Amino acid sequence: MLESIRQLLHQIYDVENIIRTGGPLLVCLIVFVETGFFVGFFLPGDSLLVTAGVFSAAGVISLKWLLLPVMLCAIVGDQIGYWIGRAAGSALYTREDSFFFRKRHLERAHEFYETYGGKTVIMARFVPIIRTFCPPVAGAAKMPYLRYFAYDIFGGIFWVGTMTLGGYFLGHVIPNISQRIHYVIVVVVFLSLLPAIISFLRARKAVDSDAPGKS
Repeated sequence: MLESIRQLLHQIYDVENIIRTGGPLLVCLIVFVETGFFVGFFLPGDSLLVTAGVFSAAGVISLKWLLLPVMLCAIVGDQIGYWIGRAAGSALYTREDSFFFRKRHLERAHEFYETYGGKTVIMARFVPIIRTFCPPVAGAAKMPYLRYFAYDIFGGIFWVGTMTLGGYFLGHVIPNISQRIHYVIVVVVFLSLLPAIISFLRARKAVDSDAPGKS
């Protein structure tokens, strides 16, 4: 069982093989699942798009069949996630508090999205895991749909465009970078996790500063 899981994860994170064998269709499918369903949180969205851009510059995959379809899949996937959260959210508001659920957390999320929703929807695109869970949370928090839809379209286009075209640009300016794609993936993963690392360090610093004996 463990060996099967290891092989599956290896195939999922082998973005070069995904692009070479599945082409734009598989890239679209992965982006759609990552943004539209809870189970997609572990999929390699950022590294996949940057790598696709690099290989597009090398002529392995067509940019015109990659850019717009993936943007569309990213937007549609988010819409599904939003409505999943919206449908579940109505039941959550009437649910009794339990060990795993506190209604006040949902209410705070509602207030957060009322104030910062648009910026959150856009920024979440660039943070792994968060971009998977942002749409259902926005739906559960009952963020106004037209507002969410407008920001989500911009976020989807901006995310796919910057990641893919960034890789395309690298593929043109750095000779044979496609042969060193693993270095690119490491950098992309680090940059993707950087906002979460900064947030964690800030939160830890705030806790330390509020601890007794600290001024």
